[in-house]
Amino acid sequence: MYARKRLDISWADLASGMLYALFRRDERSPRREVESWFGPGAVAFLSVRSGLDLYLRLKALPRGSEVLVSALTIPDMCKVLEEHGLVPVPVDLDPRTLAPLEERLRALCGPKTKAILVAHLFGTRIDLGPCARLARERGLLLLEDSAQAFTGQDYKGDARADVTMFSFGPIKTIAALAGGVLVVRDAALCERLQAEQARYPLQSSRAYFARMWKYAFLKGLTLRLPYALFVRFCALRGRSVDDVIQGTVRGFKGGDFFEKIRHRPSAALLALIARRLRGADGTRIAARVRAALLLRGLLGTSCELPGGDAPFHSYWVFTLASGKPDELIERLRQAGFDATQAATLRPVPVPAGRPESEPRAAREILSRTVYVPLYPEMPARAIERLARVLLEAGRRDPQPHAAGLELSHTS
Repeated sequence: MYARKRLDISWADLASGMLYALFRRDERSPRREVESWFGPGAVAFLSVRSGLDLYLRLKALPRGSEVLVSALTIPDMCKVLEEHGLVPVPVDLDPRTLAPLEERLRALCGPKTKAILVAHLFGTRIDLGPCARLARERGLLLLEDSAQAFTGQDYKGDARADVTMFSFGPIKTIAALAGGVLVVRDAALCERLQAEQARYPLQSSRAYFARMWKYAFLKGLTLRLPYALFVRFCALRGRSVDDVIQGTVRGFKGGDFFEKIRHRPSAALLALIARRLRGADGTRIAARVRAALLLRGLLGTSCELPGGDAPFHSYWVFTLASGKPDELIERLRQAGFDATQAATLRPVPVPAGRPESEPRAAREILSRTVYVPLYPEMPARAIERLARVLLEAGRRDPQPHAAGLELSHTS
């Protein structure tokens, strides 16, 4: 069975990370290398959450201020906003591009609005123009979450954003199993962030070493035979594969969330991020895009991709929209492709007193989205078989549009 995703980290990277955890103690040199790679204003953190948390503490926006947020994001981002007394207000999305709808942005922007937090989703990069124009007109902060959109040298953030955030977490592109970088375009604030983070306790090298072993096991598990055995084992135990995987890869679980994120990254983590960036030649990303374009070409106009019309798509994940996602997932799994609806993204809750911010389109997008296994390690013949399964699923559906697969019956 093809696993739903392969970790973007090699065995050599994992081995190097373990050695760094055992022997690297000077964090200054790898920190300089990582931050220099991104250029002026870059600050490396334990995670994007860590960086956003400290940034908001230093900005000290008035409590009760509102932040317009892309209506789909990870819950921890809203948790960080709320920790600083801020109110996340969801801005509904255009299903074709996954960009916040400009008319909703402007309608929801009020006297309490102080910032916009916009996320590039699923490997797309949206046009930040509408957000940037509104931010400039109203004097708002513009925060760009590029955790799912990182592709290396070609994109280090939009200069119109006050902050751009990148992640090197376990399932991200160019993963280092943790870590994040904020590119801050206020030089004075960047210096304050560096000084304040220096007061944080250091991430444990022992904990990072254990993390490397855990993900080495998970990387081995995603090979076809071990993964098929894992799926069978879960079925015998009456466990959901989704629940087991989501529980295993969830970051900062258990204990005090904010105590956990308020650490600075270890020398080992910084050294591995630096190693990954040195080797970021775009080869694997290009292969990932080729695989996605092959599948899209085989399906022709018969598939609906959330964000399929975005101006840029790196296919960090390959998603399809389906009116009957459970049936589609079951058909794919029977054919040896572990599709899923499980995701870390959630609709941003509607705040009290703002019913007009209800993100109906975002909820619909998430309810119909199926994550399909697709990555460079899949041979062309497997991708062709995946396309046949998807096309056949559409043919069996008497209402193709309802299934999200508008199929050509002559294929």
